Amino acid sequence: MPSGFAPSSRLNDLAHPVVAGLISVIVNYGGTFILVFQAAKLAGLSPELTASWVWSVSIGVGLTGLVLSWRYREPIITAWSTPAAAFLVTALATTPYAEAVGAYMISAAAFVALGLSGWFDKVIRLIPPGIASGLLAGILLQFGIGAFGGASVDPLLVGLLILTYLALKRWSPRYAVVGILVLGLAFLLVQGRVDLSGLRLQLAAPVFTMPEFSLNALLSVALPLFLITLTGQYMPGMLVLRNDGFKTSADPIVTVTGLGSLLMAPFGSHAFNLAAITAAIATGKEAHEEPARRWIAGIAAGCLYVLVGVFGVTLAAVFMAFPATFITTLAGLALLGTIGGSLAAALADPASREAALITFLASAANIQLLGIGGAFWGLLIGLAAYAVLNGHLPRRARSVVVASGGAGK
Repeated sequence: MPSGFAPSSRLNDLAHPVVAGLISVIVNYGGTFILVFQAAKLAGLSPELTASWVWSVSIGVGLTGLVLSWRYREPIITAWSTPAAAFLVTALATTPYAEAVGAYMISAAAFVALGLSGWFDKVIRLIPPGIASGLLAGILLQFGIGAFGGASVDPLLVGLLILTYLALKRWSPRYAVVGILVLGLAFLLVQGRVDLSGLRLQLAAPVFTMPEFSLNALLSVALPLFLITLTGQYMPGMLVLRNDGFKTSADPIVTVTGLGSLLMAPFGSHAFNLAAITAAIATGKEAHEEPARRWIAGIAAGCLYVLVGVFGVTLAAVFMAFPATFITTLAGLALLGTIGGSLAAALADPASREAALITFLASAANIQLLGIGGAFWGLLIGLAAYAVLNGHLPRRARSVVVASGGAGK
């Protein structure tokens, strides 16, 4: 039997990581997947090619997450590259689709080479724990704010979720996230705000596109896609794992997800990678008090992604049918523990406290320059502040700071 999971485990020991995986999937599809449909529409893709895109990215994300979580017994959540999808909204409008597919493959091959080189993991280990925690807290801050920001739009729903969360935290903290998910869905169904009457399960049919390669697509699609995914997804994603005490090397994660992206690219998948925001839902103590059991959340998320992929656009449309306020409030409340733990860890060491605070604020500002997202600039500014304030560049970290009650040192 896998370590951390015995036959005598009770059902409620499985419920928390499974629900964490479910929430991760809901937030991913409900919060960002609209970008895929938007990019497909602007590119003039047929419904068949769009469904193939949904199939390939969902199956790829699901299988890589399953394999990695099972192999390393850690909650390694994979996802499609959200910043890359946002980039493709404009890029696909001027790039022939076959050339875009070729660019996807070049970018994926570069990630395979990066993972095999061992370079990425060495860089991650140079980042001081306080800086890493400040970066994570800054990235997640907007999600925490979003948990309360929806009150001006839908005060009844948001108020109900927040009060339920607080009450369960007081009397039954283990079931706080499970409770708000169940109660929120029940409330929406009673109000008739989630219409499932027209739901028809249809199997997706993958469509192979022969890739074409051009210098224009290499420079205008492949290179930006690689840099955006590296800085906006892999780097914060690895810091999420590190902050919660999980120690799997970045190299096999980058290699496996890069290989999966390479195989799925001809069917439309733009890029999938280690998740960052949605991973934090599954890596912290909200998923399970015992870190050794949190890998089940990775298995649950992987299975759900595969299920959505099998039925193509149909189930993705279900997740996207949830009101935006429900998605943002659910995500924000599920991440409160991680945000609090990250802030505490960021400010724990006096030697790096101010640099960590600068990292937190710069990351929360979500600076957008040169087509690169806020996570990269927040990290760069934080490391520069650390070097100036301490008189030297960061050295290899000797320990891992645990945010939100993670898996230890």
